Amino acid sequence: MANAYLQGVEISASQFLDIFHHYDNDGNGYIEGKELQNFIKELQQARKQAGLELTDKMKAFIEKYEQNADGKIGIIELVQILPTEENFLLFFRQQLKSCAEFMEAWRNYDADHSGYIEADELKNFLKDLLQRAKKPYDEKKLEEYTLTTLKIFDSNKDGKLCLSEMARLLPDQENFLLKFQDRNGYMDENELDALLKDLCEKNKKVLEVNKIPTYKSAIMALSDGGKLYRTELALVLCAEEM
Repeated sequence: MANAYLQGVEISASQFLDIFHHYDNDGNGYIEGKELQNFIKELQQARKQAGLELTDKMKAFIEKYEQNADGKIGIIELVQILPTEENFLLFFRQQLKSCAEFMEAWRNYDADHSGYIEADELKNFLKDLLQRAKKPYDEKKLEEYTLTTLKIFDSNKDGKLCLSEMARLLPDQENFLLKFQDRNGYMDENELDALLKDLCEKNKKVLEVNKIPTYKSAIMALSDGGKLYRTELALVLCAEEM
């Protein structure tokens, strides 16, 4: 089925999800190693079978990764390669270009302040992004975008998106959870200090630089033995007032 979708001139949101899951064999959220090599091979075959030329983006992608056994790509990288309908996932990056903008959107759409964005809240989020981008849509298409986005980023399959799941929409250089959080799953005091300084630089209305030590002490009071986990970080960043 994935091969047939790759032959399409335009790929729908749901087809894109099927393609990603097909090649992400281990379900870790990336197409990497042998998975990536298989994708490149089958993409070339599918385009040839359909009588379609590789786009410039496809050619650049293949040149970069074809001989790179250690390469890996995520959702956002894939959507920029494939002719995805409306490039719906790119709306996030077009409208939310920085950590500060991301946090503002999170607070706006987490309407019940639960620390999660649920399906209805996500639907409103996407609706506003489509309207802001002046892209036509109907209720059926909006529902498809909502369900597909939820399926893509809901890594623990609980039917809602937490802060760290939504943060995957940000470019890596703007993704505070990737940039400041180790693979061990928590932040220490030094990483928190870097995060707070970054937020200050990006949005001076959020924090005052000279108050960082006070904020840091208050936040670290939530930590477990000097380790601040994602749940505690989400509670801090999603609060009405810092």
